[in-house]
Amino acid sequence: MKRHTILRRLIICVALAVVSAFFMCGEAGAKVNIVTSVPDFAAIAREIGGDKVDVVSLGKGYQDPHFVDAKPVYVTKLNRADILIYNGLDLESGWLPILVTGARNSKISTLNSEGNVDASTFIANVLEVPTGPIDRSMGDVHPRGNPHYLLDPRNGIPVAKGIAAKLSEVDPENASYYDENYEKFAKLLESKIKEWDEELAPYKGTEIVSYHKNLEYLSEWAGLKEVGFIEPKPGIPPTPSHVAELIKKMKSMDVKLVIASNYYPQKTPSIIAEQTGAAFLSIPTQVEGEDGINTYFDLFDAIVGEITGALSEKKGAADHSYSGTEG
Repeated sequence: MKRHTILRRLIICVALAVVSAFFMCGEAGAKVNIVTSVPDFAAIAREIGGDKVDVVSLGKGYQDPHFVDAKPVYVTKLNRADILIYNGLDLESGWLPILVTGARNSKISTLNSEGNVDASTFIANVLEVPTGPIDRSMGDVHPRGNPHYLLDPRNGIPVAKGIAAKLSEVDPENASYYDENYEKFAKLLESKIKEWDEELAPYKGTEIVSYHKNLEYLSEWAGLKEVGFIEPKPGIPPTPSHVAELIKKMKSMDVKLVIASNYYPQKTPSIIAEQTGAAFLSIPTQVEGEDGINTYFDLFDAIVGEITGALSEKKGAADHSYSGTEG
């Protein structure tokens, strides 16, 4: 009798363990596995997917997204992905396609695959689309237009909407959940854009110099006017003669601000700013580009804060200098 009871308890324990393991596997398997090329998409996907998704970004916020190292471990991540979200417009053309090919995952392997998401297709207004022939003598020109559209926060809304639609397609049982999260995200982002617009309003029309042509969308939204670039052509390092001409131009125009993404070389823009009396900002331009920037909202809080802070100091210094002269 006693032996029979022990055996029965053992069978029950084994059964419970099997059932528990089944449900644990079921919960893990129920989550949609998302891989993104850069962390901005990962941040937005987390906002929309919530606890229904697992998200990982291959690129890091402190890396130039043109040149992410194609590590073998990324092939494994892509092999397990249900959805791949990438920037498109050839931003990742130097490293992502070879990883996708190696992953051998039919869910994401081609443009027509269910989980292959080129987020640029959600953007209505792509800037700087070449109208004539292009070649390498022009530098790293993107044939389908400037790819840095997420630096205009207004573009975060259609991207989030596209991600919500894709999640609803892949995981229809949770479609209403994704739609609700998208509505919350869009409403909050619209509210934040109004706040940032108000902060930037006093500095509309300010002339700036940037390192690379990756701030066009940001400048257009913020009302900044880019009058020069430290790279003579996209992706081409500055030469001494180009730097000398740029310094001369900045002095003649009294340019107040030099900006570079924090993954670009800092020495040359710093020297140019010093020799022209401009402020130099090294700013994060991707989520996780600096400690504390964990969301798309954090990113623009940081960018707007850095720009308005620098221009406010310049304005304050100019006002102080003028008052001193009058006295």
